[in-house]
Amino acid sequence: MINAKKIEDIAKQITDSIPGGVKNIATDIESKTKQVLQSKLSQLDVVSREEFDVQTQVLIKTRAKLDEMAAKIAELEAKIDSKED
Repeated sequence: MINAKKIEDIAKQITDSIPGGVKNIATDIESKTKQVLQSKLSQLDVVSREEFDVQTQVLIKTRAKLDEMAAKIAELEAKIDSKED
């Protein structure tokens, strides 16, 4: 769901901005930052790009089927109207 690579990149950028003398602390900060980011991002109500793309395709197919059925209904209604005259 959440791109782990992006989270890792953000955590690394934060770690890289810390002075060299505190790298041990920076490692802990990087780990904690990853944990916090993953926790907070997992609480968001979002879907993955893959899931979004799948649902988009389902919607396209459903829309095409709906349009097809609407055309058939219009055709049948036209036949009924012509027989009533």
